[in-house]
Amino acid sequence: MDLIPSFSVDHTKIIPGIFTSRVDTLGDKKITTYDVRVTRPNTEPAIDVAAMHTLEHIIATFLRNDPDWKDEVIYWGPMGCLTGFYLIMKGDRAPKEICALLTAAFRSVEDSEDVPGASAVNCGNYLMHNLNMAKWYARRYADYLAENAENDAIFVYPRSERLVTDDGRSFYDS
Repeated sequence: MDLIPSFSVDHTKIIPGIFTSRVDTLGDKKITTYDVRVTRPNTEPAIDVAAMHTLEHIIATFLRNDPDWKDEVIYWGPMGCLTGFYLIMKGDRAPKEICALLTAAFRSVEDSEDVPGASAVNCGNYLMHNLNMAKWYARRYADYLAENAENDAIFVYPRSERLVTDDGRSFYDS
């Protein structure tokens, strides 16, 4: 079975940043999945679950209300490993082109006084939120993006090198 694109990334080398995970073609339209990596996998602790949930709510609301981008956003949601988010958008922009949007989205968390949709009617686990921790992660990540916006390493995935045997099979080490 072939590895999916996000598993072909060398997670021992990935750093926080914004990466193109995959580009799909749907008819004549392009759809891009971005890996918005907030913490360094397997090195830093995973993002606190309640803070991750809060970041999801606030940033999804921000992205879907931004007048310049709302019609381009398809999905914003957490990674299962709790080190970042996936953003799916219409089009095929380079990660650097959406850096300002994501910086603004994470900055919006710092200004939030409540969590949109955090009620039993609107959310499947409305009690699991942590706005203060979400603000801490958001500030840390937005500052990081601002400080590293000219560093191409935060926009290019480190790929895993896979050896191929003489008979064409991929060799996966542990």
